[in-house]
Amino acid sequence: MLNKFVVPVIVCCLLAFTATAQDKLKIKYGKVDPEEFKKDRFDQDTGAHAIVLADIGSSEFEADGGGFQLIFKVHRRIRILDKNGYDAATVEIPLYKGVTDEEKVSNLKAAAYNLENGKVVETRLESKSVFTDKQTKNLILKKFTLPAVKEGTIIEYSYTVTSDFYFNLRSWAFQGQYPIIWSEYAVTIPEYFDYIFLAQGYHAFQDRTKKDFQKLFSFRVNQAGAYGGGTGRSETFSLIAGVTTHRWVAVDVPALKDESFTTSLRNHITKIEFQLSAIKYPNTPVKPIMSTWPKLTEEMLKDEDYGAALDKNNGFLGDVVDKLVADANTPREKAEKIYAYVRDNFTCTEHSALWMEKSFKNILSAKSGNVTEINLLLLAMLRRAKLEAQPVILSTRDHGMVYSLYPIRNRFNYTIVAFTSAEGTVYLDASHPFLGFGKLDQSCYNGDARMVTQEALALRFDADSLLEQKFTSVILAKGENGTIKGSFQQRPTYFESYNIRSKIKEKGKEEYFKPLVKSYFNTEVTLGNKEIEDLTRLETPIMVKYDFELDPGGQDVFYLNPLFGEATKTNPFKALERKYPVEMPCVFDEVYSFNMEVPDGYVVDELPQSAAARYNEDEGLFQYMIQQSDNTIQFRCRTKLNKANFPPEEYASLREFFDLVVKKQAEQIVLKKKK
Repeated sequence: MLNKFVVPVIVCCLLAFTATAQDKLKIKYGKVDPEEFKKDRFDQDTGAHAIVLADIGSSEFEADGGGFQLIFKVHRRIRILDKNGYDAATVEIPLYKGVTDEEKVSNLKAAAYNLENGKVVETRLESKSVFTDKQTKNLILKKFTLPAVKEGTIIEYSYTVTSDFYFNLRSWAFQGQYPIIWSEYAVTIPEYFDYIFLAQGYHAFQDRTKKDFQKLFSFRVNQAGAYGGGTGRSETFSLIAGVTTHRWVAVDVPALKDESFTTSLRNHITKIEFQLSAIKYPNTPVKPIMSTWPKLTEEMLKDEDYGAALDKNNGFLGDVVDKLVADANTPREKAEKIYAYVRDNFTCTEHSALWMEKSFKNILSAKSGNVTEINLLLLAMLRRAKLEAQPVILSTRDHGMVYSLYPIRNRFNYTIVAFTSAEGTVYLDASHPFLGFGKLDQSCYNGDARMVTQEALALRFDADSLLEQKFTSVILAKGENGTIKGSFQQRPTYFESYNIRSKIKEKGKEEYFKPLVKSYFNTEVTLGNKEIEDLTRLETPIMVKYDFELDPGGQDVFYLNPLFGEATKTNPFKALERKYPVEMPCVFDEVYSFNMEVPDGYVVDELPQSAAARYNEDEGLFQYMIQQSDNTIQFRCRTKLNKANFPPEEYASLREFFDLVVKKQAEQIVLKKKK
C-alpha cells in the first residue's frame, strides 16, 4: 500500500529550488524561503490544487544485531494552493506487521509554514496529534493532519521507517494526484540481496544512475558456549561488502488525472517497485525467495485462510447440496442449481479480498462473506456434489495489473471458480446477485489470471474478448388529430441489463420507466404497454418494450432527433492528449433503427446527410444512413469497435472518431407545417 502522497515530483524554475539542471536538490528541513510562497501555479497544470515542491526518499540496509535492517527515509514539501488541496495535509504512513515484529516510525517531524508580513511563521505538529490505526492483521497506519493549513500554506514532513522485513523494500511513485517539481529516490542494496526491479510509467527520468562501492558493516552476536549453549556475552565482528546505490530523479512531473476508460491509475503512474528474489549470504547456499507459480498456488492451497478448508470433509454441506441436486440429471444442471443457490442467498460484503476471514460454517450461517469466501464456498459445494471445480485468482480492473512473469501474490484481489464438465469449462462468480451462470463481472476482464492448482495454469480474461451488443428499434406512425404514435423495443447490452435488473429489484418496474419520459424525449409524451421481458433469465439481456405518443402541438416547425435518448451527447475523450492507454471494459456493437411516417399536415424541411467512417480500417465503424421515400423516413445507425484497448498514440484518432459520432447523432429531422 502506498502513502497517498507518495506522488510524483516536478521541477520548475523556482528561486529557492534551482533544480532545472542540477544533480541534487538543495533543500533542508525547516529552512523555508519566502520566495517559495511565490510558486502559485504549475505551468503544465494551471488548475492544480497543490504542488509538491520536493519529494525525496531513500532506502538502505544497515547492520543491526546479528542481521540487517531496512531504513526508509522520506522528506516531502508541498505548497497548498486552494481548499481542494487540503487533503495533502493529511498523511498516512503504512507499516507492515508480522507475527512478532512490526515496522517502526521514528524521527517524525511535520510543520506548516505561512507567510505573514513577509516572514515565514512555522506551526509544528504535536506528537499527540499522531494516531495509530490498525487496518488488517498485517497493516498499521500512522496518521496525522498538519495544523494551521490554509490557502497558500507550505507543509513539510519527514520520517524514518525501520524494518526487519527484507521483502518490503519500499516502492516509490514519482507521480500522483498533484504535480511535482522534484522527485528523487535512492536505494542502496548490499551484494547479499537480489531484487527484481519493476518500473512503469510514461514520464522520463532526468537522472538515473548506478554506483558500486564497498561498505563496512558491524554486527553484534551472542558468543557460543559449550554444548551449544550461550555464554551470556556478545562479540562484535565487521565485514566489508559490495553495495550498489540506484538513484532516480524525475522533474516537472504532471499530475496523473483519472480520465474516462481507465482501469486503474496504479497501472500508469511513473513508479519503481521491488521484489526480493534471493538472499546470498557468504559461505551459505543461495536462498531463493521469489516463488514460482506452482509454488505460490501450492502455498495458497495449504493456507488456512484460503485452500486448506477445501481439503476437509465439509460434511455439514451435505444436506444442502443433496437437496439442491436431487432433481438434476447432468453435471451442468447440478452446477447451475448450486450456483443459483449461492448467488441468490448470500450477500457479498467486499469485492476486493483474496483471503478468507471466516470458516465455511460461519459463512453458511451468516449468509454473507467477501468475494473469496463466497466463491470458495461455491467451490466446496460443487466438490461436495462430486463435480470438477478449481479456484482461479485474478486482479480486478480497479486493483491494477498482474505481472505474468512474476508470481506476486499481493497483485491479486479476487477469486472465481472454474467449473469443468463434458461441455467444457465455464467460469463462475456467485458474489454478484444478477450474474448468470457462466458470466463474469466486467471488472474481472483485466488480463492475466491463474488457476490455483498444482500446475498453476495461466489464464487470461481480456476486455477484447467481451462483446456487448445493443439493438434498438423505434417506429413512428400517424396518430389521431395530428399526433405521432410510436413503439420502442430495445435489447440492451448484458451489463446494462444487469443494472436495470438491479434498479427494478430495488424500486420496481414503474419507477424504472419514470425517468425515461424526461431523459429520452424532449417533449411531452405518454407511455403505454410497458413491458420488460426476460428479467429472470439472468444468462441473457432483457427486452424493454413500450408504446408512446408525441404531440407536435401544431408547431410551425417540429424538430426531431431520430435517435431520441440513444444519441451520444458528449465525447468521452475531453483531454487534448493522453499519456496512457484507453482501456474500455469491452468491445461493443450498437445498432439503432428508426422508421417514421411523416405526420399529417407536415413536410420534411431538412434531413441529415448520411455518413460513414471506419476506424483503423477494420477496428471499428460508424454508419449513419438516412433516406426519405415518399412520406416515410428510414434511418439506421451503427457504432462498433472491435477492440477495447488503445495505445496513447491512437488517442487523437479515437477522439476524432467519437467527435464524428457526437456531431452526427446530434443532427435533427426538421418537419415544417404545410401552408
